[in-house]
Amino acid sequence: MLKSKLIRFALPLLLLCTNSSENSVAGSKQKTPDSQGGATGTLQKMIVESGSVMMDADLNRLNGSGGTTGKLETLRFAIAANSFFPILVFNDLLRGPGPGSIALIPQNSTTLPAVLSASINQLTVEKLASGEPFDLAVRDAKTGFVFFNIEGHQYDYDAAARLLSIKEGRLLISRDFANALGRPSDAGAVVGKISVGAAMQPIEITHLDENGDVKSATLPALNQPGVGTVPGPDVIVGDLIGLEQSDNGSVGGRVGLALGTDACNKGTVDVGWHALPSNDHPFIPQNLYRMSGAADNTEQFEQIGQSWGKHAFAAASSNTCGFGCNGVGGDHLGSGCSDAYGAGLNGSQFGIGSRAWVNPFTGNFSGSTANDHSGHVHDVTSHRILVDVNDLNTTLNPGATYFAEAEYIVPHEGTWCQAHPDQCNMYNNAS
Repeated sequence: MLKSKLIRFALPLLLLCTNSSENSVAGSKQKTPDSQGGATGTLQKMIVESGSVMMDADLNRLNGSGGTTGKLETLRFAIAANSFFPILVFNDLLRGPGPGSIALIPQNSTTLPAVLSASINQLTVEKLASGEPFDLAVRDAKTGFVFFNIEGHQYDYDAAARLLSIKEGRLLISRDFANALGRPSDAGAVVGKISVGAAMQPIEITHLDENGDVKSATLPALNQPGVGTVPGPDVIVGDLIGLEQSDNGSVGGRVGLALGTDACNKGTVDVGWHALPSNDHPFIPQNLYRMSGAADNTEQFEQIGQSWGKHAFAAASSNTCGFGCNGVGGDHLGSGCSDAYGAGLNGSQFGIGSRAWVNPFTGNFSGSTANDHSGHVHDVTSHRILVDVNDLNTTLNPGATYFAEAEYIVPHEGTWCQAHPDQCNMYNNAS
């Protein structure tokens, strides 16, 4: 019996370091974990769970009403839950932030320039990519307009409290904001300071051995109280729950595999899960990949198998992802709820349809013919993840790593997006 290793998580991210260049990369008050010796330990990728942001701004200078007064007024913001502002923490020490943003919810009001006031409900603090002139900026999340660049700030991380602090940041008027104010000479002017306090939560925990190789990895459920957290329907793959060789046996040197999946609806809207001939249910295609080659087996990453797609037909109402299931099941997957399909069910050949009939973006397909199996005969590999046995042979592929992938293509997300263009949730459906 051939054995392969199923990995259901991404490769560990490269460890990041920060330096103390004041303008381009913010300083960190923590020592580098390289001084700990060796790569053994725990790497956590974390995002913001909650928190607050304060901007102390010189409103006279900002509004152009008589120059600077030195008197600052505080603009207070709450941080939107689960903002994707990622950091890497290795053995409880901060390695650095990655590109992402913190969504801001205003908590008080004051007199601001009209262009800034119009964007006050959609501001973000954004971590910019390396190579940009500044490390952080405050911008409009919808238009991308930058109001302030941020310099001079320091990152600090308290592992015991899982608290990220960003302190001593200076707010500089951007060139575009200065032009919009009709005062281009104010570009780069310091008009205040900013501080951030954010509770962090892990989204990926990887344990490394002394060689830096992955021993284990987990994807913890987010701490998301209440039922559903995202406006609209939003199906994700909550877990991959087993890879099987269906019916055993091979045909022509190929085997048929199937992957178990557990879907979660993190949206606030119940998702259509109607059986065929309705086309209002998810379609679940699957793929298999192998990484191998060179001394460390990372030279090439190639697809070695794919399946047709499983047509979902009925939803359970479990709570695998911890979003807070509202109890709806059957022909809808309720808000916050989960629904597991084992590998045997996903590999059931008469529940599988061709990918060719499905629009991969909207999820739409012809309901009456989407599962048509007329005109052909099944063997034990048909329509499952079809893989050549040599691609799985560990003697021919020593040290290779295998990655199984499943996706939920959800018509309800597509139709909802057309009617609610600010609630398009079809970009996070593959794992």
